[in-house]
Amino acid sequence: MVFLVSDEVQSKKGGPLMIVTGYASGMVECRWYDGYGVKREAFREDELKPGDRRRIHEEA
Repeated sequence: MVFLVSDEVQSKKGGPLMIVTGYASGMVECRWYDGYGVKREAFREDELKPGDRRRIHEEA
């Protein structure tokens, strides 16, 4: 599954809804607000699932 910048995603393990902000070194960079500040982390694409608001595109 391919995620685009601005797609909403969530870890398959659960956790907050996040926004995809970019790609680096084969990882998907995500950010989210935890109530106190903006957090960021990079995930492998297979660790993520689509959120409620999504624009998912299959690889051609």
